[in-house]
Amino acid sequence: MEEFDIPGSLLAEGRQGDNSPPMSVGELAHAVKRTVEDRFGRIRVRGEISGWKRHSSGHCYFTLKDDAACIDAVIWRSAAGGLAFRPEDGAEVIATGKMTTYPGRSKYQIVVERLELAGEGALMALLDKRRRALAAEGLFDAARKRPLPFLPKVIGVVTSPTGAVIRDILHRLEDRCPTRVIVWPVPVQGEGAASKVAAAIRGFASYPERPDLIIVARGGGSIEDLWAFNEEEVVRAAAESPIPLISAVGHETDTTLIDHAADLRAPTPTAAAELAVPVRAELMALLDDYSARKHRCLNKRANDARERLALTACRFPEPDTLLGPKRQRLDEVGERLPRGLSARAHKAEALMNLTAARLRPDLLSQKLARLTDQLGAAAKMLPLVHPDRPLGRGFVRVTAGADGRTLTHAADARAAGLLLLHFGDGELPATVDGTTTPAPAPAPSPAKVERSPRRAYVPPQPNLFD
Repeated sequence: MEEFDIPGSLLAEGRQGDNSPPMSVGELAHAVKRTVEDRFGRIRVRGEISGWKRHSSGHCYFTLKDDAACIDAVIWRSAAGGLAFRPEDGAEVIATGKMTTYPGRSKYQIVVERLELAGEGALMALLDKRRRALAAEGLFDAARKRPLPFLPKVIGVVTSPTGAVIRDILHRLEDRCPTRVIVWPVPVQGEGAASKVAAAIRGFASYPERPDLIIVARGGGSIEDLWAFNEEEVVRAAAESPIPLISAVGHETDTTLIDHAADLRAPTPTAAAELAVPVRAELMALLDDYSARKHRCLNKRANDARERLALTACRFPEPDTLLGPKRQRLDEVGERLPRGLSARAHKAEALMNLTAARLRPDLLSQKLARLTDQLGAAAKMLPLVHPDRPLGRGFVRVTAGADGRTLTHAADARAAGLLLLHFGDGELPATVDGTTTPAPAPAPSPAKVERSPRRAYVPPQPNLFD
């Protein structure tokens, strides 16, 4: 039977010439890790950021890529806090760090210690991208900008307390219009500057002595020096500020994103102070001018009124011309009044004497007797017209039992129900259906009218007052 060489066997065993013992997976992974770290102890890699993500732990994970390849990268929390800008996807950067491997995933990655933009072109590209993104959200719209207060009582300044900027602002305010200033000190460049500037802007909104105006100021510098004012958190804080805000970052040619979000951009910090307050001397001069104009207007109005009065008065006649006839008429009436009163008194006296001769007591007695006879005749007629007079001749008077009304119609009697029949010798209650009720107490008979003795007829006298 022919024998064949078998390349492998069921059990692992050493072979002739094989002097390397087998390694575990962990040993191999760590050996590769040491080799990579020794070979690439410190490197700088240029690439484009992709998949940027900040974990809740504070570590940052992303990928660096170019047209040919990509490599994973990580920034530990201790180094992430020192970044000079906020990384974004698409930004071209230069990452400085060291290569290592992650044995748990059998992959290699770069641990980034410093991250920088790859030149000014990359910086401007990132700036333009951020500007377009924030503008699309409406943070730079002109409709959102508010007018500045004309004369703010308190001004808040966000800047470095040790630079020349705050001194320039204070000197300019003192020259133009002395105003209370509250300085919120912040670093204006470097690590953590953006977050502190944003916190200062938001802090003024809840400050106990809330200012009427905020100035965010910094001197000139390169785009890297001014980069903190291009950060998104600073721009958003300026756009969301409930207090009107002036941006005064850099010199006239420097432009940052906070300039677009602020209510007003000043070319320099000194110009910001000039825009914040008016010139007090000019205001006083303007008030003096207004006061002088007011007095001139009042004087002119008074002079015009005086001239119109003089022109109108000259058209009227002299007072003697108007009042002379009235005065003469008054004198004439005054002379005639005593004579008229005397004549009227004499006439009244003659009339009284004429009337007094006709007023004799016997005439009044005759008048009284005649009226007395007329009254006696009327009293004699009373018994004749009394409603119970016909009862003695067999008539009956019917009244309602409820209210005593005299009933003259059958319908009224049926409606009353309870009746009272009055006879010549008494009363009898009755009802319409024939039933009777207890008779009420008899009503008193009418009193007899005493007749006065008849007096002799006296012919009437004529009225003496006619």
